Amino acid sequence: MDMGISGKWALVCGASKGLGLGCAQALAGEGVNLVIVARGVDALNAAAEVIRQVSPGVQVLPVAADITTEAGRAAAFSVAGGPGKHFDMVVTNAGGPPPGDFRGWDREIWLKAVDANMITPIELIKATVDGMAQRGFGRIVNITSSAVKAPIDILGLSNGARSGLTGFVAGVSRSGLAAQGVTINNLLPGAFDTDRLKATMEGAAAKTGKPLDAVMDARRQTIPARRFGTPQEFGAICAFLCSVHAGYMTGQNVLADGGAYPGTY
Repeated sequence: MDMGISGKWALVCGASKGLGLGCAQALAGEGVNLVIVARGVDALNAAAEVIRQVSPGVQVLPVAADITTEAGRAAAFSVAGGPGKHFDMVVTNAGGPPPGDFRGWDREIWLKAVDANMITPIELIKATVDGMAQRGFGRIVNITSSAVKAPIDILGLSNGARSGLTGFVAGVSRSGLAAQGVTINNLLPGAFDTDRLKATMEGAAAKTGKPLDAVMDARRQTIPARRFGTPQEFGAICAFLCSVHAGYMTGQNVLADGGAYPGTY
């Protein structure tokens, strides 16, 4: 299927590894030019080189910055050779806050979580959607978490901050932007084989006193697919949401979890 987005520009955050990298690779495979952002210089440059080798016809501009800061966002929008704020697609993604017990989280920890996982995506949306609307095409995909639908007790910071973003998107996506060709959707990963998953499982292992391998295997058994997802699978879903074929989908929470969510809706 031709996604119809070749030659367009995408900003992909947290793109040096994991789900962000999977999204960047999938978009590049569709001929999309990229500005990729992450904090780690070496990992980001390595990711950019891998993308260029696999998809040599696209531009890949790495920006080593913290997208959760004003300076980081400014760097992404002003990178030499990039489209400025005139992105056709934006994939928001910031490292999830750490797991733990809410009794140990003070106000500063909460504010940091909300800033990274709610305010930052909103700032990126605010900076780009009006230009997208003027040009008649735009796609925003927010990488959130399956915990928005099925909260995980040790991920209270993520549950709270990402739920706030979900509520915001539900309103703004229906504010008239869809009539101008701009869609905003959330992509909710369940258990994918990433460093983030390992960190969460390590937290669960520490809490229960069980070996990490046992905790991870137990988690697999709760998934009807009996495995963890791959970043490549996740990226393919993201690329579809960014495609011309997904223009009738907006304000949605697309769950990719191997069937783990037990609800009907």
